[in-house]
Amino acid sequence: MTALFIACNAFLVSAAGLDCASMTNSKATGVTIQKAEQISAVPVGGLINTGAAPMKLEVAMPSYCRLDGIVDPRKGVNDAAYGIRFALALPENYNGRFMLQGGGGLNGSVGMPLGAQAAGNIPALARGYAVVSMDSGHEGKGGFDDSFMSDQKAALDFYYLAVGRITDVAKELVARYYGKPVAHSYFSGCSTGGREGMILSQRYPELYDGIIVGNPAMRTGYSNLGLAYIGEVFGEAAPKDASGKADPGKLFSDSDKQLIKTSLLSTCDEKDGIKDGMIFNPLACNYDPVVLTCKGGKTDNCLTEQQVKALKTAFAGPKDPFGNDIYVSFPYDPGIADMDGFLPGLLAGPRIPVAQPSDGEKFDAARLAAQIDKNENARIGDSLWTNLSTFASRGKLIFYHGMSDPWFSPLDTFTYYKNMAAETGGEQKALEWSRFYFVPGMGHCQGGSATLDNFDILGAITDWVEKGVSPEGIVATGRSLPGQARPLCPYPTHTQYKGQGDPGDAKNYECR
Repeated sequence: MTALFIACNAFLVSAAGLDCASMTNSKATGVTIQKAEQISAVPVGGLINTGAAPMKLEVAMPSYCRLDGIVDPRKGVNDAAYGIRFALALPENYNGRFMLQGGGGLNGSVGMPLGAQAAGNIPALARGYAVVSMDSGHEGKGGFDDSFMSDQKAALDFYYLAVGRITDVAKELVARYYGKPVAHSYFSGCSTGGREGMILSQRYPELYDGIIVGNPAMRTGYSNLGLAYIGEVFGEAAPKDASGKADPGKLFSDSDKQLIKTSLLSTCDEKDGIKDGMIFNPLACNYDPVVLTCKGGKTDNCLTEQQVKALKTAFAGPKDPFGNDIYVSFPYDPGIADMDGFLPGLLAGPRIPVAQPSDGEKFDAARLAAQIDKNENARIGDSLWTNLSTFASRGKLIFYHGMSDPWFSPLDTFTYYKNMAAETGGEQKALEWSRFYFVPGMGHCQGGSATLDNFDILGAITDWVEKGVSPEGIVATGRSLPGQARPLCPYPTHTQYKGQGDPGDAKNYECR
C-alpha cells in the first residue's frame, strides 16, 4: 500500500479523504458519475476483462476506483441520446501521472481503461497512471457505425472536440480524488487513437506532456481511396467469374504470395546485416517485382506480366493526370503476403474499413479525389496540421507505424512526420522532441506472421519527458517470433546487426 492511501474497513480512502463511492457527488460542470466501484487487485497470471478477449496479466494489477459517467448529456438529431461516456480508473498506487487512452474505428463504445497500447507487458494502470477511456460522444454498434454523423455536435466531438473536453473533466476528477493536480499527462492510441493523438498535438498543444501515435487514421478519405485504387487495379487483372465479375483477392494464388515474399526477402532482408525474415532497413529496400516476370508460360516460380504490372501499379498508389500522388505508395514488406489474422496482407486484396458510396461511374481516382476535397465536413477530421511549435516547446511526440499495415500506408505517416519536422525547424531540431519508428512486419497496430510488435514506448516517452532521456533503440519482442528481440530504431537510423553474438539478443544490434 502506498502512502497515498490507508486501509479502512475493506475499502480505500484517498489522501484527500475520499472513498470511491463519494465520487458520485462530483461537482464538475456537465458531468454525471453514474457508477463508482472499487475494483479488487488482481495478481500476476490473473485474467481481466478488456471488453474483448480476457487479458492474462504478466504483472499485478492494483486495486483501483473505477468511475463510469457521461459528460454533457443531451438529445440530438432524431431525438437520439448523445454525450461523452467515459470510464476513469484511479489506482491505489497512483504515481501522479494521467493518461487518455485512444479509441478505434468510429469509436462509439467505452474501452477498458488500462492504457495497454504500446506499453509492452505493463499497462499504464498497473504502473500507477490514472487512465481514462471514452466513446468520443456517441454510442455505436460494431465499431464502424457512422449514423452519429448526422448530428453536428456528435460529429465534431468525434473529429476533435471530445479529446479536449474529456481531458479537462478527467484531470479535474483525478485532482479531486487524490487532492492534488496531475503532475504529468500522457496519451497513447493507435488507428483512430493515433489520429486522436495527432489532434491533441495540433489543436490542444498545451494539454499533454507526452503523446504516442500509432498507425494513425489521419486522412481516411484518401487512404480509403488508395485502397479502392488497389482493388480496382487488382480487379482489372484478376480472373473473372462466370458473370464477368472480378475478385481482387484472386489475382495472386497462395503460392504467388509466398513467391513475392521470398523474392522480396532475397533482395532486402540482409540490408540490416542479418537474414531473419524481417526488413529493418526499409528505406534502403529497392525491390522491383519485375524480376519475377515469367519468360515463358506461368509457373509457380514466376508471375505473369499482367500480375507484375498490376502489383507495381497498385502499390505505387493513385496519381493525378500530371503524375502527382493522390495517395502515397504502400511499401513492400513481407507482411503483405500474410493470409491469416484480423487483417490479411494487401496481396489478399484490400479491405476498406468503411465502405465508400459509389456513383456508378467508371473508377477515376482524380475525380474521386476532387469529391473528397469538396467534402469539408469530412476533411475537418483530418490531422495534417504541421506547425507544432507550441507543443514542441513543452512536449514529446512519438510516432510508430507497422510496415505491413493494410489500411493506412506507413509512408503517409512518415511523409507527415517529415513535413512536420520541416515546419518546426528541420529534422535535426525535431529530434529534440519527436521520434518516428517503423515496425517491420507489423500489420494494423499489432499482429503479423513475423513481427516484433510488443514494445514499451510508454516507458520511453515517460523517461524522455520526466528525466530528459531521449529514446533511441526501444526493445521489441513478439508472439510470432519467440526468443527474438530487436531494438526499434528511430528515423533516420535503422536497426543493424553488429555481425556477431546471439541474433536473438537485442544487445547485439545497433541503431545505425
